[in-house]
Amino acid sequence: MAPAASSAPRLLRAAMLLLLLVAAGRRAAGAPVVNELRCQCLQTLQGIHLKNIQSVKVTTPGPHCDQTEVIATLKNGQEACLNPEAPMVKKIINKMLNKGSTN
Repeated sequence: MAPAASSAPRLLRAAMLLLLLVAAGRRAAGAPVVNELRCQCLQTLQGIHLKNIQSVKVTTPGPHCDQTEVIATLKNGQEACLNPEAPMVKKIINKMLNKGSTN
């Protein structure tokens, strides 16, 4: 009875270690973190053709990032960060807002 009782804590420790390694591996593989406290846009584009854009998300400055971020979801599923100060991007935002208000 003693050998079985002493192997139970070792098995539990091994299972916990395996669980931690799997969780760490998923994070390292690039699984998105829902509430990351950092800017999402490290590089921005000056503009993109409106016909390629499915939707636009504008994130105002806050505790996560001190910049306004404009993230366009393209029709092919990719996301692109746009420069919110670029004249073309301002036009795109206005067109997308007007498009949304007429639907």
